[in-house]
Amino acid sequence: MVSVPVLGVVGVLPDGHKHLLALELCGGESFPAWRGCLDDLVARGLRAPLLAIIDGNAGLRRAVGLVWPRAAVQRCCVHKLRNLERRAPKHALADIRDDFHCIVYAASADAARAAYLAFERMSAKRCPGVTTSLLEGGEELLTFFRFPKAQWKTLRSTNVIERLDGEFRRRVKTQGSLPTEDAAVVLLFSLVASGQIKLRRIDGWQKIAAMLSEHTSVAA
Repeated sequence: MVSVPVLGVVGVLPDGHKHLLALELCGGESFPAWRGCLDDLVARGLRAPLLAIIDGNAGLRRAVGLVWPRAAVQRCCVHKLRNLERRAPKHALADIRDDFHCIVYAASADAARAAYLAFERMSAKRCPGVTTSLLEGGEELLTFFRFPKAQWKTLRSTNVIERLDGEFRRRVKTQGSLPTEDAAVVLLFSLVASGQIKLRRIDGWQKIAAMLSEHTSVAA
């Protein structure tokens, strides 16, 4: 039995509904793998998204920048916090979490940037590795503040992908092993297509149409 990574892409339509757009088994989460996945979506007719929410994978970030250079990018705040915690001494973990939460749960973009600078100053003295990791995320940790407040909870993380990943792992375990790659992909897609795994509308979906209209006007 061999375990292989699965690349997953979920899209959100103007009506707020989420759709599973791609599942690809691959040898690893490399730049060529992600570039191929995104190129395939474009070939199938997918237009460039307004926003791409991604984890910290460097290959994925590079692929998004090349395939959809005008798309805004939001780095997953959940993944970033995990990275910060891995670089922090045990005695500082609670403070690191509290300081990071002051950034991502701030009431406004200005308040978030003020909290970001305060976090950077404090961690630079106590935990330089934490500061380095925070700066690596940079402004892309705050992109969601550009969008309607009702959508912030959904846009600040890749939780929808994480949930799918957890459900896929759980269901695959009950199968023991799958005979082919195609069988694995069919099983994973079928869990969503059959409604066994439900993808609900994003919070604040009512504001998407106006937001897209405004973005189109600015781009023109």
